[in-house]
Amino acid sequence: MTVMIAAIRKAARGVQRDYGEVSSLQVAIKGPADFVTNSDKKAEKILREELGAARPTYGFLGEEGGESKGADADHRFIIDPIDGTFNFMHAMPYFALTIALERKGEIVAAVTYNPISDELFHAEKGTGAFCNNKRMRVGARRELQESMLFCELPNRASPDAPLRLRQIAQLAARVAGLRGAGSTALNLAYIAMGRFDGGWVGDIKAWDMAAGLLFVREAGGFSHGLNGELDALNTGGVVCGNADLLPQIEAALKAAKL
Repeated sequence: MTVMIAAIRKAARGVQRDYGEVSSLQVAIKGPADFVTNSDKKAEKILREELGAARPTYGFLGEEGGESKGADADHRFIIDPIDGTFNFMHAMPYFALTIALERKGEIVAAVTYNPISDELFHAEKGTGAFCNNKRMRVGARRELQESMLFCELPNRASPDAPLRLRQIAQLAARVAGLRGAGSTALNLAYIAMGRFDGGWVGDIKAWDMAAGLLFVREAGGFSHGLNGELDALNTGGVVCGNADLLPQIEAALKAAKL
């Protein structure tokens, strides 16, 4: 955990500087509505260098650098240098750097950091989840009509856009509020600390959710893949909430498929 926190804080310094110079950011288009900045690339480079120096045998999976096998096949770091790049590009302070450590296919440690709010979320398997060293707990609301959920609006590249819009319509009719904030990493951290009561998102990768899945679990919450998978990590989507809300959210999402 010490190694991961030190690496993420070092990478965040450059992201903080670039955040104040958004007009001069160098941006490339990876695909429809999919962008990468030089800040993403620089931050991932620092994360790989710092983590690799401390744990040279571990593998990596990163959004910009892809997968690198390590001599130790049981361990790899899963990293996203800026989750919420589009927000970052528009100087919206809802994005984060995130690292998860996977051991034999299970996430056992995680750190997510929003350098603008200076909120650092961290967790280790079996020891709880924390924000700036304060213990996190998922919210206690039991009814959807009292709850605020996160979702994400589909972009034009999403093959599931019609389904996503039906899901939003189903849940919007049942909850107190929906929010599409633009960073899955922070959305999941916010569920762990009770700011969101639950939520769902599709069309995402392992690095978007790896750390957040551990936060939710260690804070007393639950998560599934969008098709009911018990381990959401490599399914491309996630739905989560507390024990009372998760089945209600899943029932509404199922109704959207009909």
